[in-house]
Amino acid sequence: MLTEAGFETTTRARDPERPNLIARMPGAGKAPPLLLYGHVDVVTTKDQNWQQPPFEGRIEDGFVWGRGALDMKGGVAMMLSALLRARASGLEPAGDVLFCALSDEEGFGDYGAKWLVAEHPELFDGVRHAIGEFGGFTLEQGGRRFYPIQVAEKQLCTLRATVTGPGGHGARPIKGGTMHRLARLLESLDGVKLPVHVTPVARQMMHAMAAASGMASARVMRGIANPALSGAALRLAGDRAKNFEPLVRNTVSATVVRGGDKLNVIPSSASVLLDGRLLPGLQPDDLISEVQAVVGADVKLELVRYDPGPADPDMSMFDTLTGILRHLDPGCVPIPLLLAGVTDGRFFSQLGIQTYGFLPMRLPPGFDFWDYIHGADERIPVDAVDFGAEAVYRALERYGGADA
Repeated sequence: MLTEAGFETTTRARDPERPNLIARMPGAGKAPPLLLYGHVDVVTTKDQNWQQPPFEGRIEDGFVWGRGALDMKGGVAMMLSALLRARASGLEPAGDVLFCALSDEEGFGDYGAKWLVAEHPELFDGVRHAIGEFGGFTLEQGGRRFYPIQVAEKQLCTLRATVTGPGGHGARPIKGGTMHRLARLLESLDGVKLPVHVTPVARQMMHAMAAASGMASARVMRGIANPALSGAALRLAGDRAKNFEPLVRNTVSATVVRGGDKLNVIPSSASVLLDGRLLPGLQPDDLISEVQAVVGADVKLELVRYDPGPADPDMSMFDTLTGILRHLDPGCVPIPLLLAGVTDGRFFSQLGIQTYGFLPMRLPPGFDFWDYIHGADERIPVDAVDFGAEAVYRALERYGGADA
């Protein structure tokens, strides 16, 4: 489609079966190139029960259903639509526009952004700003509609926790052994929250929400932004706390358990992979010490993988993006977002590129997209795809202008 529309296109691949597509649209040369990127790989649907087939892109009840609808083929469709429209309308952006369809984000970028940045950094010469995932989705609170624009993200920090104990024959049970210690480890992680750290972007986000909220909600938001009051404020937030808690604490989630490989042998060792997400500005040792304090000294913790996150955000394009949202949805409140997850932005930041999570989706009240990402029945409203495509197109129009 891009080639037929007159774009320069190329592919780069670590594995020929998993290529990355790069396309360029020339601009006026009045601003640095702008990068638009998104990943086209998705996570599994194994052991999930779907109402609609997950790989047909079926439209039902005003939604596009399917794996990747939200994360993030819907976002790639917005970008592609905006680019094709820009080309067809003769739009000449202030700078070149570089589009990347990446093959591997869900697998941590080893075949996608991480590999491209390491092996082909010349593709991104001069780029200082990028639009990618994840941000721009609506967040309803106190009768106001907020649009969080991602400017920062947590850091990937995977740990392995290992417990040991006496092994033996399965016919003679061992009380308090390895499996008991494994259960105790998992229970300790489930029952304790790690300490509060309020980073600058999280503080800006909470204060921006407080300024646009009623008295009760404002008090909660300001409380979350105050480390001495965060715990109490999050309890007052009720169900809303699930959106804010990961923004002020490091987190770990037990995701893969390994222990024993034969029915009649009691294992002497068992391990758990912990999906750790580290707040900006903190280091792996900070997370390890916090988790060690919870699980006890008899649990061995190892660092498996650490991807440093972006540096302090460059907010110079933020006002342009907020202006687009205010125009498309008058009365809305755009706010900066610290993302609880990670994106390919951590790799592009190594080249000095600031990513803005800006895939705007005006979602119906009560639709929490976090309930569907990586889960069954992932879907996106058709109207939300149209809204996002229009917003990205306007970003191409305004990029490098007087209000940028």
